[in-house]
Amino acid sequence: MNLLKKYIPGVLILGLLAAPAALSAAEGIALSIRFYDRRVYYAPAASGDPILVQITLANNSPDPYRFKLADDRAFSVDFEVKTLANRTAAPADILIRRRTQSRPVFFREVSVESGESFSFIEDIRDYVVLNESGAFVVRARMFPDLLSTAPGSGGSPPLESNRLSLSLRPPSLPGPDGIPLELDVETNAVLVRESLPPDEVVAYALTARQKSQWEKFFLYLDLEAMLRRDPRRQRQWLAESEEGRRRMLARYRTELESAVVDEDIATIPLEFTIERTGYTANEGTVTVLEKFRLRDIVERKRYTYDLRRRDNIWTIVGYTVQNLGTE
Repeated sequence: MNLLKKYIPGVLILGLLAAPAALSAAEGIALSIRFYDRRVYYAPAASGDPILVQITLANNSPDPYRFKLADDRAFSVDFEVKTLANRTAAPADILIRRRTQSRPVFFREVSVESGESFSFIEDIRDYVVLNESGAFVVRARMFPDLLSTAPGSGGSPPLESNRLSLSLRPPSLPGPDGIPLELDVETNAVLVRESLPPDEVVAYALTARQKSQWEKFFLYLDLEAMLRRDPRRQRQWLAESEEGRRRMLARYRTELESAVVDEDIATIPLEFTIERTGYTANEGTVTVLEKFRLRDIVERKRYTYDLRRRDNIWTIVGYTVQNLGTE
């Protein structure tokens, strides 16, 4: 297997496959973007809230289309984010570091057959600084021969995507005892954690899930405690910086919404009945019989939710599930 080498300032590109013929901006090749999990986004990057965008390259031409895709996507794609006043957002510090470090960057050759498409997901915050609230227009560019700033480097011209409208809200307001306040998407009213008993906390979360009200569903979930139940994520959490931990929590929340992790707790119950509640001063459990529609049958499961009280607020920190069959 031959290794191909291409130099750009400060970076060594290593290819793992034979070089393709020079690519061209062929007709019928379309680049499109969409929000992977459209929801309420907040302005400060320090919140760790990712803005995930799905990038899709579609081949509508009669021939296969080949391009190079870097393992570090910063060398394959770029985002242009502008305000309504046509002011361009500054590149993120992490993007500048990734593109200027002297290190090898591996890529692979991807072939997209006629009528097929290829997609991947990127976080806009890894590319631009978004610290101010307001309305923005987002566009992506993809470099079939990888990004290179070297004079006369040649290569295929970049592919340009459609535009997306992005709205960033001001940061969440600080609530009592430092608990952040969330906004209800439907009413824009501030959601505040109240001193509810454990059974009402669980009922509140399940009712919110039935109505697909994610802000209310997450209000009484201790995401850190739930994330750290997994030994692998626990090790990663301990090794991360404070900013890295915020990003882990934000991604975990996104994965819950997409049912990528902990699918049992994110599944919408058809109905539920609280069977038993027990608690001490700071720890509690709530057992709930839940029913789920699965095509033409109804599944029955018994959930046991673990709760913990801190600053007089009960939150869900974990759960277990027992399958009871169908009815």
